[in-house]
Amino acid sequence: MSKIITKVLPGFMELLPEEQIEFDRIKDVITETYKQFGFTALDTPIIERSDVLFAKIGGETGKQIYSVENKQGISVDDSNGTEKANLALRFDLTVPLARYVAEHFNELSFPFRRCHISKVYRGERSQKGRFREFYQCDIDVIGKDKLSIYYDAEIPSIIYQLFRKLNFGKFTIRINNRKLLNGLIDSLNTRVNTVEILRIIDKTEKISENDLRTQLKEQGLTDDLVEIVHKFIKIKGSVNDVLSQVKQLGIENELFSEGIKELQTVTSLMTNMGVDSDYFVIDLSIARGLDYYTGTVYETILDNYPKLGSVCSGGRFDNLASYYTKEKLPGVGISIGLTRLFYQLRQIGIIPCTKKTIADVIIVPMDNSNINVSLHTAQLLRTNGFKVDVLLEEMSIKKKFQYVNKKDAAFTIVVGTDEELSGKLTVQFKVSNEIKKQQISLSSLPDFLNSHFEERIAR
Repeated sequence: MSKIITKVLPGFMELLPEEQIEFDRIKDVITETYKQFGFTALDTPIIERSDVLFAKIGGETGKQIYSVENKQGISVDDSNGTEKANLALRFDLTVPLARYVAEHFNELSFPFRRCHISKVYRGERSQKGRFREFYQCDIDVIGKDKLSIYYDAEIPSIIYQLFRKLNFGKFTIRINNRKLLNGLIDSLNTRVNTVEILRIIDKTEKISENDLRTQLKEQGLTDDLVEIVHKFIKIKGSVNDVLSQVKQLGIENELFSEGIKELQTVTSLMTNMGVDSDYFVIDLSIARGLDYYTGTVYETILDNYPKLGSVCSGGRFDNLASYYTKEKLPGVGISIGLTRLFYQLRQIGIIPCTKKTIADVIIVPMDNSNINVSLHTAQLLRTNGFKVDVLLEEMSIKKKFQYVNKKDAAFTIVVGTDEELSGKLTVQFKVSNEIKKQQISLSSLPDFLNSHFEERIAR
């Protein structure tokens, strides 16, 4: 019998324990930040009806959807168990959200705030840094009939708080408004495919200036009109400088004027919400290629690593669930591709995966006669909020301490005959890379560990 291949499939990420610990830490920071802003964590099924997923997407993304063979006969109509539904794996978290809101519309309170951190699936071409299974971390605020522009400012304030906590270095939130771009193109009085032009503008940083001009011409813009678009997206400066230059263009278009007003309101509110002005700019080249964005759009970059591209993006959409309900459901939201981000930051060494165990304390019984005291100690510490690993495997003393050293937990507690007779346990911990030992009674142990815990973890 030939050996079964154990290597993970291309496009799927599998982590070592120390990597998983760091990945989960980052995910927990994201989750807790979202919850601090009042977003309810939800989940939706990984498998959806194909017609639900294909209703809102097409093009390359449509080709990347994984179909699921429906051998079990899951029916479209629950009253008819013989009619099989065509099934597929979700490719993002936004389309399932649209279906969810449409399905539970009468049971939800609006504005509806939800966060969703889970895996999605796309049949990406196998290459470095592109994944077929990956975590997305989404938040969205959905309104009924209308949604205040204030939420457009709250979203980047959440991005700001989150990336300050993650501490990946200086970052910049780049903001634009699709109404500006749509209004500009509309004002040119030419029949062109606006969506395709916006897709080209969104690639400004990825293609050369000549390619940008060529592709715009291919969409039917004359040289003069290409020059107007090019000069517009190249406007730079402080928030006030950009807004001033845009107003001075004198473009008379209702949509364009709405875009200026909304952009001015959002950036002003962001400052009031505590976002440091050093951490955001107006970037008129940000378009977000997806055609369902209709207003404010965001992209976030790490200043020291611009080649990573956007690490958090999103924007405003007029009607989330138009394919699934007649209700008008405007919204605004963002998404972080956590798997790709973690992989990239790990590759360039920003994320040090040094923690070998999730346990705060490892308890080492010296032999089987010390098991009961060890288990009792573990239970006491767990009751006091500590994560505890008891080494129950029989092995030599040397191997036990090899295990302890490899795990490098904050504290090691040794339980032997001497400890049982004295009623005091030996606690080992590091201070300035020097191993300290102290005899502590069981009743005093939780307070002792708490008093030394912050210092040990912060080393």
